Parts: sequence; C-alpha cells; structure tokens
Amino acid sequence: MDGHFIINIFIDLLFLFAFSFSMLFLLRKVARHPRIGLVDNPDQRKNHQGAVPLVGGISTFLSITYFLYNNIALFPHSYLYLFCITVLVVIGALDDKFDISFKLRMAVQAILALYFIQVSGMQLTELGDLLGFGNIVLPDAIAKIVTVLGVLGAISAFNMVDGFDGLLGALASTSFIGLAILFSIADFEQYAYLCLVFIIAMLPYLLFNLGFLGRTRKVFMGDSGSMMIGFTIIFMLIFAVQSTPEKQTMRVVTALWLITLPLVDMTAIIYRRIRKGKSPFEADREHLHHIFDRIGFTPKQTLTTITCISLLCAMVGIVSEIYQVAEYIMFYFFIAFFIVYTVLLSHIWKVTKRIRSIARLKRIKKRIKQV
Repeated sequence: MDGHFIINIFIDLLFLFAFSFSMLFLLRKVARHPRIGLVDNPDQRKNHQGAVPLVGGISTFLSITYFLYNNIALFPHSYLYLFCITVLVVIGALDDKFDISFKLRMAVQAILALYFIQVSGMQLTELGDLLGFGNIVLPDAIAKIVTVLGVLGAISAFNMVDGFDGLLGALASTSFIGLAILFSIADFEQYAYLCLVFIIAMLPYLLFNLGFLGRTRKVFMGDSGSMMIGFTIIFMLIFAVQSTPEKQTMRVVTALWLITLPLVDMTAIIYRRIRKGKSPFEADREHLHHIFDRIGFTPKQTLTTITCISLLCAMVGIVSEIYQVAEYIMFYFFIAFFIVYTVLLSHIWKVTKRIRSIARLKRIKKRIKQV
C-alpha cells in the first residue's frame, strides 16, 4: 500500500466514525420522543438508571449502510447482505419496542439465512477433519440445515452477551479483529477492511455505552444491533471457511475459536436452563458477567477480564491456523474448554461461595498482620 492509499483509508474511517457519532446524538433524542419510546426501562433484571435509548444497533446499521452504499463493489452480494441486515434491524427494533415472540424472531432469522444461502451459495459443506477420521463432507440438504442452525446460534450467542455495558461491543470487536488478521494473511484485504469498518462504526456506541461521554448520554445496542452483529460475523466466518483450498482463510475449528466465549456461554446457559426445566430462551442472571458481579468484581474488572479471555481464545485460533495445528486436536481442546466451562457454571454457587470465603480469609489475615 502506498501512502496516498493509506491516507484515503484513514479519511474514510474518520468520516465513518464522525457519521456514526452524529447518528447516535440524533437517534438518542428520537428514541426518547414519547411517540417513539425506543428505550430500555430498569426492572428486576436490569439495574441501570433511567430509560436508556436502544439505538446503538440502528446507528451502527446506518453507518455500515452509508459506507457500503459508497463502496458497493467492496465484496460480492453486498446488496443481499444489506437487505438481510435491514430486515434484522427492523425486527430487532420492533422487538425492543414491543417484545415480540422469540419464535417469530427465529423464524425470520431462519428464512433470511436460507435466502442468503440460496442466493450467495455460501454454506457449511466441508467441516474438516474435526474428529481425526478424515474430512467431514455434508450433503447439500444437511449443509443448509447446519448453516441455518449456525446462523441462529451465532445471533442468539451475541444477543445473550448484550447484558453488560461494553461487553457486546468488546466481544464482537475481538471476533472482527481475529477475522481481519486471518483475512489479511489470506490476501482477502477487502474483507479485512470491512471488519475494521465494523469496529469503527461501533466505536461511538462503545463510548456512549461505557459512559465516557457522561452517564446521562448512555445508550444500549438493542436487539437490532446484536442480531445484525451475529449475522455479520457468522457469514464472514462461513465465507472464510468455505473459500477454495488454494486461498483458504481458515478452517472450521478456527472459526469456533474466534467466537468461543459467546458460543460457549450461550450453550452452557441453555443446557442449564433445560436441566432446570425452564425455557432455553427465558432470561436470567446466570451469564458469565453476572457471575463475576456476584464474586465481587467491579464492572471495569468484569469487562476487562472477559475481554481478555475472549482475546486469548481468538489468539489460540489464530496461532493454530498459522501453524496448522491438527484440526481434531483444536476441536477436542475446544470441547474440553466447553465441558470445564459448563461444569463450573453448573456448580457456580459453590464456586462463588468458595472464592468469597478465600477472599474473606485473605482480608482477615491482612488485618491481623496490620495489628
């Protein structure tokens, strides 16, 4: 890249940031209007103060739409992608406003996934040597089903982590960074650039959401944003793993490591809810960020710790891809991580009680030494 090209990219990204920032300022006021009322009010599960506008996702969507409208040839099927995320953002905004049925949301997501698969031809056909017995190739019908389930899973996973300030943006950024690195290595610069664009478009939301611009200007992402992010990441991953062997971005097992924390947390939570006889889609306070909160971590410590764990998982995937670690080794390692996570979550009350006891004992010893 020459200097002129880099300067143009910098200017484009700077303008995109300014556009997203401006959209948030405008949409916050629109969301608070009595006739709109697109805000999140505190309740038993939500302990934030006051009505918070649910416009982070809409702002990010408008910024991405603006960028792609001016760079429509950046990647194939850009119009198709814009159509799909437009529908998802509308459904998400309606859900934020009226709390529509999860069955309707998932039906729309499944139909969109099938439509995207049919038009673009992107689907999970080859899973690689996950089990150590050779490459797993799926029949076309099974591949479509697996891909749709993957889309539904990714959207739900990123939706579920959106319950703590900054967490969705941080985990999504981790996945986009991992994708950008591997796309760059595989010479798919336009996709690496798109990942960077998404991070820049979300950055103003993170500044507002984390209170850097004042607590009274706080905004939430909303279902519109989490659904769009989950959809975007999963289809970037599908493109990356189904590219030709001569220019393959990553293997399927590597894709798992780039979204490990949202995926594992969602699966473990659903498993625990089903064991308790609850609906897998019933909201609760059993996610990883809730657990850190009960242990006694501050919000900043919780966000930093979870983000670091996610970055570490992504790093494992990137390094294993670069050095071509056997797929089955990475897959069994992933399964082991999931089992440990699920077991700890199933006994979390005992774990948190034990941690609190140890912390209390340390405080007592410290006081004794001071005396």
